[in-house]
Amino acid sequence: MPLTVRDLLAIPSLRLQLVAGGAGLGRVVEAAHATENTRPASWLEGAEVVMTNGLLLSADDTDCAAYVDQLSGGRAAALIVGVGAGLPLQAVPTALIHHAERVRLPLLTSPAGVPFASITKAVFVARAAEERRLLERTLRTQRRLSSAAASSDGLTGLLSSWFQATGSGVAVCDAAGRLLGAAGTDGPQLLANAAPVIDTVGLHGLRGSGGGDLACGKVVVQPLGTARLRGFLVLLGADSAEARLLISVLVSLLSVELERRHLADEPQRRRRAAILARLFHTDITAEQAQALLRTADVPSGAVRAVAVQAAGEPVELAADLALAVPGGLARVTGATVELVVPEELDTSAVLRRFAPGRPAGIGPTVAPQYAVLSLRQAVALLSSSVELGRPVSAAEAGSVRLLLSLGSPATLAAFADTVLAPLDAADPDGELIETLRVWLETNGSWAESSALLGLHRHTVQNRIEKVARLTGRQQDSAEDRVDLWLALTARAVGLPRPPQQKYRSTVPPQG
Repeated sequence: MPLTVRDLLAIPSLRLQLVAGGAGLGRVVEAAHATENTRPASWLEGAEVVMTNGLLLSADDTDCAAYVDQLSGGRAAALIVGVGAGLPLQAVPTALIHHAERVRLPLLTSPAGVPFASITKAVFVARAAEERRLLERTLRTQRRLSSAAASSDGLTGLLSSWFQATGSGVAVCDAAGRLLGAAGTDGPQLLANAAPVIDTVGLHGLRGSGGGDLACGKVVVQPLGTARLRGFLVLLGADSAEARLLISVLVSLLSVELERRHLADEPQRRRRAAILARLFHTDITAEQAQALLRTADVPSGAVRAVAVQAAGEPVELAADLALAVPGGLARVTGATVELVVPEELDTSAVLRRFAPGRPAGIGPTVAPQYAVLSLRQAVALLSSSVELGRPVSAAEAGSVRLLLSLGSPATLAAFADTVLAPLDAADPDGELIETLRVWLETNGSWAESSALLGLHRHTVQNRIEKVARLTGRQQDSAEDRVDLWLALTARAVGLPRPPQQKYRSTVPPQG
């Protein structure tokens, strides 16, 4: 147990006497500091016994109050005043006693025959003995944890030994957040409470750690794994000195355990890769495809294929992604990881977590027997993903917006400005461009355009005729319509638009 003011007071050789502040005798003492400074707060780190001969102390009530408040603000454990023959003080000032009692600061007296060095030595010896006992307990606990990790109980025995030794609740989950084991706490609930911290730590891989005061208590989260992130350790209430010393030991033992499990799962990953290879056959029937998905415990509804470009470690990336997706259907083809996932899976979230920054193509949703067709489209999207720096899905692949985003921004801006510059100059308020946009989106329907714009049909017609005069592009020419639509779409995807005053129309406004 740590040294307290009560323990210090009980050492016979020091002959200390309690004068005030008995309510604070349980305060922990970590050091002893002799000073005659009447403003000691800035020199204290907390939990010190402050010793003074009272050379500069005043018996004035205001001065005593200020001095005691300084000690309290510096989180001093106690105040010891030397009194007796040959010392500045023969007794403790009444005002000092009053204010020490006010803030519950233990106030002790030391007789003239006991040097402050003796008190400092007693504190040092007691602290050293406590640290030695802590180290011995820690070493014994470390041996128990190591034995538990090597036993047949594995993860369960290790977590139980930790809780028995420290009293700290513990839970372990894999890299996808699935509970692997817990002791001394409700594992699922603890993981749910700590989910935001786990997500934050996961962004930094093995280099991160985190924690915080949550509704369930003080939580510490540590990543697990030797070379790659394999899971997370979540501790609840690991505040004791022994627990803090043992956290690194627990992390090491758990990391080895999760690596062992990862290696043990290799045959299972190969089996899932073989199932995926059969699913990607071009001549597979609907019944066969559904049977394969049932074998992998994947719902036999609609699926989609995903292709992820792996740089350097495709096998490890495939293992990570297999862990994160239902059924674990993943395989490596060259430098690409190929997956099949259920339609309802948030594929983008999985890629952000387990393949951040990797080019990825997400194929369309198909019936299981057409998974290979979805895969072909996913692979074809990898080049677009490289260009855009983000995953690309088949849902957007046919979009003109995607094609425009792949082009040079400067070139597309120049094209849009060339087509629309006369309208910008003639109509700074944008009425002509808005009318043109609605008219094109309604496929040139005068009635629908006028209804959407709240304008008379003739007004819409006059504006479109004016657009034709200003731009030189005719409303009955398919090519001209496409030019106008592409220019509007290029601006809609966020391409820069120069200031309007730079345009000068060469065609005078009409009507």
